[in-house]
Formats: sequence, structure tokens, C-alpha cells
Amino acid sequence: MTYPITELVIAGWTGRDEAALRKHIKELEEIGVKPPKTTPIFYRVAASLFTHAAEIQVSGPDTSGEVEFVLVKTADALRVAVGSDHTDRKAETIGVSLSKQLCAKPVSADSWSYEEVRPHWEKLMLRSWTDGELYQEGPVTAMRSPEDLMARYGKLAAGQAMFCGTLAAKGGIRGGARFRMELEDPVLRRKLSYEYAVKILPVEG
Repeated sequence: MTYPITELVIAGWTGRDEAALRKHIKELEEIGVKPPKTTPIFYRVAASLFTHAAEIQVSGPDTSGEVEFVLVKTADALRVAVGSDHTDRKAETIGVSLSKQLCAKPVSADSWSYEEVRPHWEKLMLRSWTDGELYQEGPVTAMRSPEDLMARYGKLAAGQAMFCGTLAAKGGIRGGARFRMELEDPVLRRKLSYEYAVKILPVEG
């Protein structure tokens, strides 16, 4: 089931592990991205970027996905989906807010009630693959908890969604033609899975 989104927030640098957080910041510094002024930090982007599309279109070859758990607030519940904060890495060297705004944010149409997974939240795992190769893998507890992030940003209202941070990439940040991701719940033996294609548009000037 899908839900209408009127406000979209991207939470960045949300890692609990300071060493892992520094590693991710270093990854981005290596491609020219300035470190954040605060951690975590919250970027507002257009709600229209939130999509369940099977393909997104990007400008040029310098974009990549990153798996995240996504909080979606409905009129009567807080739900958890899996999504990709697809980002233009070239634009990121100019400004992170700009880079976040330039790409669609694919999110699984399926989601779980947060109350269902809250008792065993620490068991949930995130994974992603770029062109079939394992790209990211780790527990959701690598990032700050939903309660922590919502306390720092402000309680989510109906129609709001928040991407909640990502894991370090295996082998460095890189793009691909297909990005697959999943959020696994080993306790209830289920997964949220989603895959999308990336169509690169030519840059003419």
C-alpha cells in the first residue's frame, strides 16, 4: 500500500558508531564533499522526489544509490519502508542540499508498522547491491534509532517521510545500471525488497 507524501526529509550522518561515521565522511571527502557542519543533519527536499518507480532518470554518470530505512507517517501509524537516497555525487561536491534535490528517491511500496518491529529493531538488517554485486550490508542499529532522529528533527506528522541514513559502501562509492535493496526482519522472517533501474541522460552542456 502506498501513502501520499507532502514533506520529505533526508537525515544525513546518522551513524551511532563514530568510527563508521568518520569512514563515511572520509569516503565523501575523497570525492570532494565537505564534511557536515553538524551530525546528524536534516535536509529538506521536494516531496515529489519520493517515488515507487521501477526506473529513475539521472543527468550524467555520476550518481549512485544508498540503502536506508525510511519512516513514513500516516494518519494513524508510523511505518517503515526501504528506500534509496539516490544522489548526484558530482553535484555533491558543490553542495549536499543541491545533490539531494537532483535525484528521485525510490522507496518500496510495501512497508511495515513500526510497532511490529520496534520490540526487535536491533535484529533488522539492511543490504544493497549495485549491478548484482553486494554494495552495502549492516544492521539498522548502525544508524540512530527512529526515536532519536524524530526527537532531533521534530515529531513526524501525517504525510511526512524521513530517510534515516546509510551504511558505508563496500569498495567505495560507485554507481550502476541497477540498484537493489532490502530490509530484512529475521525475527518475523520477512523482507522488504525493491529494485530500480538507472537511466543516464546525456549532458549536453
